[in-house]
Amino acid sequence: MYIPPHFAQTRPEELQRIVREHPLGVLVTQSDAGLDADHLPFEFDPAAGTHGALLAHVARANTLWQRCPTGSAVMVVFRGAEAYISPNWYPSKHEAHRQVPTWNYEVVHAHGILTVRDDERFVRGLVARLTRKHETAEPRPWKMGDSEPGFIDGLLRHIVGIEIAITSLVGKSKLSQNKDTRDRLQAADTLAERGHGELAQLMRSSG
Repeated sequence: MYIPPHFAQTRPEELQRIVREHPLGVLVTQSDAGLDADHLPFEFDPAAGTHGALLAHVARANTLWQRCPTGSAVMVVFRGAEAYISPNWYPSKHEAHRQVPTWNYEVVHAHGILTVRDDERFVRGLVARLTRKHETAEPRPWKMGDSEPGFIDGLLRHIVGIEIAITSLVGKSKLSQNKDTRDRLQAADTLAERGHGELAQLMRSSG
């Protein structure tokens, strides 16, 4: 990933925030069959190892866990807030006409070593934790106990767990840091008006 110095995101707390708040990652793998990518919701465990660990599950019918056995080097891409930026939003554009369109975004590349976790206890615990996290906002959060135990047991047999020990986190936050303050803040205000509140707030605090 090309990262100009002014867009480099190196703060561990910010890298971990992006992973936590945008958990649907793109797991990039390479095997004898070539490159592949799987889109999976991950649980991030910051306490595991030096850089943390990523936990997920795939369908047993997905050959990923067979193509990429334990010990395989992988990468997971987490994309945070993003949006198109029009040059018309910059006050300076209307004075000198020296601005062009761009795209602002946050992204983290998590490099690591994959371990296949084909055991019922692992996947049951993982599914339970993911469910609790993502059902929190529901008026009546769904839980595994809402379903008949035999039904859940059958479904769990059809998934395989994976664990990725993170070896490095590489981040990029492209938030108009290379623009004048008035241009960056006006673009942020326009994004907020158009429903991109998260990105707008990040841009306001990036100066």
